Amino acid sequence: MRLKYKILFPSLIISLLSTFNVYAQMDNQRPNIVLILAEDLSSRVGFAGDRLANTPNLDAIAEQSLIFDNAFTAAGVCAPNRSATIMGAHMQTLGTMHMRTSSADRLYGPGYKYEAVTPPNVKAFPELLRAAGYYVANNAKTDYQIGNPFTIWDETGSEAHWRKRPDGKPFFFYKTIGVTHESYTWPPSMNNGVESAQKDYKRNAEFDEGKTHFTDRSQIEIPPYYPDTEKVRETIGRQYDNVNMMDKMFGEVIKQLEEDNLLDNTIIIWSTDHGDGLPRAKRSLYDAGIKVPFFIRFPDGYRKNERTDEMISFVDLAATILSWAGAERPDFLQGHVIAGPSKDKEAEYIYAAADRFDGKPSKYKAVRSKRYKYIRNYMTDIPFYQHLAYRDNQPLMQSLWKGLEEGTLTQKQAAMFEPGPAEEFYDINNDPHEMNNIADDEEFIPELNKHREAMDNWIASGEDYSVMPEDELIESMWPGLVQPITLPVNFNMMNGKTFLISDTEGASIGYRTIGQNEWKLYTSPLTLDEPIEAKAIRYGYKESEISSSSD
Repeated sequence: MRLKYKILFPSLIISLLSTFNVYAQMDNQRPNIVLILAEDLSSRVGFAGDRLANTPNLDAIAEQSLIFDNAFTAAGVCAPNRSATIMGAHMQTLGTMHMRTSSADRLYGPGYKYEAVTPPNVKAFPELLRAAGYYVANNAKTDYQIGNPFTIWDETGSEAHWRKRPDGKPFFFYKTIGVTHESYTWPPSMNNGVESAQKDYKRNAEFDEGKTHFTDRSQIEIPPYYPDTEKVRETIGRQYDNVNMMDKMFGEVIKQLEEDNLLDNTIIIWSTDHGDGLPRAKRSLYDAGIKVPFFIRFPDGYRKNERTDEMISFVDLAATILSWAGAERPDFLQGHVIAGPSKDKEAEYIYAAADRFDGKPSKYKAVRSKRYKYIRNYMTDIPFYQHLAYRDNQPLMQSLWKGLEEGTLTQKQAAMFEPGPAEEFYDINNDPHEMNNIADDEEFIPELNKHREAMDNWIASGEDYSVMPEDELIESMWPGLVQPITLPVNFNMMNGKTFLISDTEGASIGYRTIGQNEWKLYTSPLTLDEPIEAKAIRYGYKESEISSSSD
């Protein structure tokens, strides 16, 4: 089975490229944009109402911001959601829904690691910002499931920063703060000796030396899906401690913006890459896994100190940020503009999905309205909790396994170790922890049917590559399990201009003066005063070889 892709014709490419020239005249009018995401964290922050959280820096900026109380990620795990975020489209329409593409060999065997080949007309929104005249820097995660195409960022890595941009150029800066990640909840004192985790335990021991705030474990509220044990309290307590460290790192970014006199012309978005890095949260479609704290601070005070219950998804970020930058809004975007002068009508539902995790098969989809959550399970013979070597390092998960073995879990806690129902439906207003499945309750059948219909319409609205067995999907992207190679760049002269073209459909092109290190993104025909070299990349392919205009 071959993937069917929408073709972007060369004439349209030339038309789009010609529009990019106008952006150079707008640089002083366009805002800088900073997107900061903490990892593996739900609402354990002060401005979201958590009484134990110690987050003074976040809370101070939140008071100057528009806070979204119904923000959701597209997946309950990082790489698929990061893909949906960076492309502005749901993972299953891109073929990037599994966690991770590089882990497929754990299920299918050697040779099945891959990078997803996304539709040729789909471009990461930072590349579109770059084409529109922005300097884009990423500090520093890049696992979008498509490799790390060199055309997406001006710079990516631990040293990437807006301070490296050319003078006067607007910037987009994307920072990930990793200290709230699941792996940071593993106390060094509970090192279980698993060889693959030793680097994380060593890092955590060093990290603990810098902590100054320690949460009172006795004050932690334990969700009903966990037993109240020492290991559970220790795990959640460490998460709170790590949140405080994350808050300090967030404060450093704000301090740097203030030092550079940029706070008054920079839009700041803060959120997390999905919910808590805890069992039944991370890797799930329950609110603990996909509902996240979220605010936007506008430099002009727009909607300052305001809260909204509007439904938003991380799929909306691409359309929203592009609109703020005055950039084109491509047809492939599936999200809405959530704030600003081009704001779209509020969405009635948001959608999320979960597929394979490491070597464990899984397939769920969810639709969420303001009051209800509907989850459809496509693999009713598989329990939610399976042994995942990575997750099993966490003391909380160890406590769950021990409780199962000893028979001390409640019926609903133990149910997560059994195959689940085909449908789950929850009244979030009256059941915020999603413990009572009302899918069989006659009183809620009208609402259940509305949500079923919403999901069916969502699935029918675009390609859904999750219906394909993953080994077939990989074969369709990498025939013979061999990564395709992008065709090299050709230099074509016309009316004194040099056009750069790769015959690989959907390829992005970069160029540089021979002898330089940094690649510029090709957006329009060039007037050459000296020889250049160029290369191309189709997302999911290998880069082309380098071509030279002097050849």
